[in-house]
Parts: sequence; C-alpha cells; structure tokens
Amino acid sequence: MIDLKDRVAIVTGGASGIGRGICLVLAECGADVVVADIDAKRAEQVAAEVRAKGRKSMVAVVDVTKPASVAQMVKDVQAHFGNIDILVNDAGVVGAPGWVEAPTHRVEDWDAVFEVNVKGVVIPSVAVAEHMKQRRSGKIVNIASGAGRQGSPGFPHYSASKAAVISWTQAHAAELGPYNVNVNCVCPGVLWTPMWETIATRTQRNNPQLKGLTIRQVFEKVAAPNNPLGREQTPEDVGKAVAFFASDDARNITGQALNVNAGSRMN
Repeated sequence: MIDLKDRVAIVTGGASGIGRGICLVLAECGADVVVADIDAKRAEQVAAEVRAKGRKSMVAVVDVTKPASVAQMVKDVQAHFGNIDILVNDAGVVGAPGWVEAPTHRVEDWDAVFEVNVKGVVIPSVAVAEHMKQRRSGKIVNIASGAGRQGSPGFPHYSASKAAVISWTQAHAAELGPYNVNVNCVCPGVLWTPMWETIATRTQRNNPQLKGLTIRQVFEKVAAPNNPLGREQTPEDVGKAVAFFASDDARNITGQALNVNAGSRMN
C-alpha cells in the first residue's frame, strides 16, 4: 500500500464519480481528505465515507472557476489542517446545460467546458502552488482524459479541454520543479460514472440503432470493453494512479501524463 499517512489532500470534484474514488483511495493510503465540490450534500456523504476509513475529512464548498472561492477554500483548509500536501484537480463537465438534448456541440458547450475543465484546473493549481512553493514541497495531480490525446468525434470541446490540461500540466511542472513540487496528470479511459451516463444518454438519442437499450447497455456496447484487457476501468483505478503520483515513490516523476485505460491507447 502506498504510504500517504497524515498527508493533507484536496480533491476538487470529489463528491461523485472519479473524484469520489480518488478521495476513498487516498484515505485508504492514510491521507486526510478535503472533499471540494460545488455540491455540498454529496460532498458531505463522501467526507463521511472518508471518516469511516479512520481519516479526517472536511467539506469545502467551492466554485473552481472563481478565484475568490478558491482562495477561500485554501484559507479554510490551512486553518483546519495547517498545511496542504496534495492537490487533485478532478472537477469537470462535458457540456453546458441542455447538452444531452443537443444534436451537436454548441458555443455554450465550449464556454462551459473550458471554464470548468481548464480554468477550473489552473485557478486551484496556482492558488495552492503558492503555499507549496513556500514549503518547498507538494504534489499536484490533474485529471485529464484519453480524449485529450486523441480527439473524440462528437466531443471536440471536451477533447480540446483535456488536451489543454495535459499541456498545462507540463508547463506547470516546469515552473514548479525548482520548488520541489511535482505536477502530473492521469488520463482515464472509459468509466461508468455520472458523466458517462450523460454521454451514453446523448449517444443513444443520436443513434437509432441503440434504441431499446438501457443506458448501461449503451455504455457497455459503445465503450466499455473497447481495449486489449477487455474490461472497463473504475474510479478506484484512477485513484491508485493518483496516490502513486502523490507519494514519495514518484518524487522524480513530473510533467507526465499516465494512461489508465486498459490499453485502449498506448503511448
């Protein structure tokens, strides 16, 4: 088991999906976890799960696209825990409201996705980096996507946003390296999460051949086993990769993008 005992980790988008899986894995590795999300109710449920694993947890209700909201989160976490060792940027969206019903991507989808998926990574990273630079220690892990390596038809706005996260990871790693701060990212493959439920719903709407299937069946038919290992990935799989990047075992790894995709893309 990776040892993160008594490290303090912030996980944005921690209230559901991949974020929840990351929170629970970090807790299992010994970290105290800040569940940072715009959804306070779900965040508190995940925080309770973290505490059930014997670790401390707090909820930070935050809008990652707003510098003032992020600054308040950082201030609150420092007051509660005293320091921040790990930042995981997981908050993300796949489109603006109404995206599922739209026949194609819209300008508002580009705006919403870049606001959350790109600015929502940069703003917390910059805010927490100041604290880490002063301590000359820290780990930042961004959640990108396999879509950021190769654009996905129907989702160019999402793919472009995740490509930006990979590029930002590299640039930020170069900036923070002299301060002993590591910055890496994880590129998940296809996971059954609330986000993928919406993608499967939209896919079914636009593909008459998929009518009559459940949303889970659409996911399984279109995406899940499309890899050499023949199995889907889980939020916990991503969490284990994050935990590695957050550990001392990865002290000489920075600026990297790690695929967790059962081999659906190899590079």
